[in-house]
Amino acid sequence: MATTCLPPERLITHRWLSIAMTVCVLAILSINAILLIREHRSIELSAIRTSLNIVRLIDRDVQNTVDQYDSALSALIRVSKRRDLNNLPQPLKQMLLFDKAEDTPDNDGFFLLNAQGDLVASSRTDYAPGKNLSHWKSFIEHRDSKSAALLISDPFPSNENKGFCCVSFSRRISAADGTFQGVAIAQMKVDYFQSLFQKLDLGDHSTISLINTDGTLLTQQPRRERTHVDLSQDPIFSRLLREHKGSFIAVSGKHGQEKLYSFSEVGQLPLVVVVSLATEDVFGSWRRNAILVGGGTLGLGITLLVLTLLLGRELRLRRNVEQELEALIRTDPLTELANRRKLDETLNSEWKRAQRTGNPLSLIMIDVDHFKSFNDTYGHQCGDEALRLVGKTLKTFVRRSTDLVARYGGEEFAMVLADTHPEGAVQLAEHIRRTIEQLPSITPDGMRLTASLGTCTQWVTPDDSQAQFLRCADQALYQAKKNGRNCVVSGHTAGGS
Repeated sequence: MATTCLPPERLITHRWLSIAMTVCVLAILSINAILLIREHRSIELSAIRTSLNIVRLIDRDVQNTVDQYDSALSALIRVSKRRDLNNLPQPLKQMLLFDKAEDTPDNDGFFLLNAQGDLVASSRTDYAPGKNLSHWKSFIEHRDSKSAALLISDPFPSNENKGFCCVSFSRRISAADGTFQGVAIAQMKVDYFQSLFQKLDLGDHSTISLINTDGTLLTQQPRRERTHVDLSQDPIFSRLLREHKGSFIAVSGKHGQEKLYSFSEVGQLPLVVVVSLATEDVFGSWRRNAILVGGGTLGLGITLLVLTLLLGRELRLRRNVEQELEALIRTDPLTELANRRKLDETLNSEWKRAQRTGNPLSLIMIDVDHFKSFNDTYGHQCGDEALRLVGKTLKTFVRRSTDLVARYGGEEFAMVLADTHPEGAVQLAEHIRRTIEQLPSITPDGMRLTASLGTCTQWVTPDDSQAQFLRCADQALYQAKKNGRNCVVSGHTAGGS
């Protein structure tokens, strides 16, 4: 039986393609998962923004409503303290007491009680003055407390009108010395908040709730809980009170349903508005789309990733070539030092840094003495070797990342020294001069190399120029040559301090 074997090259190719395909599938699945997670987060943030906007809207409406009632109560208390009130005709007295009460929405009556709980006046005709209402919870709480704050009651059935619940707003009436004089009470139908909340469609499993800070549920839309239910022990309610305002996702302890809760305290009132969105309503469409998008992008993702990998390989090769070329165009091929272009770039950047930091910048210009004569006498090959030797020597003096030595042109070299004072530049230049002077001879007759060096240091200001800085170092070098060569001359230091 004949056996067919694939050549090694084919085996390697098949193996590479298999590995590449596996990596592609895993990568595209990961990318798809990341995109879906980001979309999930985007939907969540959008839902949070929407629900917080709803909370702010409800917060404002509830605050305005309570402010209307509080303003009417304040007016009632203020008018009740008029000394001439009892001398006025009853219709006028009634109008003055309850003028602002008429502007309050869905009120179920305003009541003025004296210190004994007897009804002094009421906006409702079915409540006769003199009736004792001292058993009302609002009266008892104000009588037993000296707090002047607005009190909001738990929901309770309307006293006379069956079939709906009310909440009361009340304030304590105190004498100048703080003694208890009575209570002003306003009752509002809870259905007002129901009608307010019904205008907002949040989804089948979502709710809007108004809760007293003592944990009493005042109203809810749609009604999934009984009003007057105590939520004070509910961990979610405890978190609402603790954080005052915000959003979070939690599982409802009673129904076991995950919900997005957005909430806010209503101004300075003892009320909390809560909008709870069922996560199945928020993320339902995302979950369905995730299945479709995940499957649909799988094939496309594999193709794109393969192309990306191949393109990435080409780009890496090109980048490596470009980096090599970049290094070459900034390097002097003979000495392997930086060239004039690199010197200009470094000098420019260090010049700006020196101007920014206020530190001195130094420059050393180095010229190999009598190099033209050396070249003519010993030949260009020996001259090139001399320049390479000097360049190698100069490189040993670069010990900081900010320093640079470069071939300036011909037999000239330059060294940029950041954060270097004039004394340091001169000391280094002298060290370089002695080192070059002591280099072993490369000529048959033992001719030694020497160099002339000029230094310049600048404390850079906005008015200074690099050209002037270079001229300063160049003039110092010229003076060193004029002084007989093989020496160091320090140029004029501009901007010194």
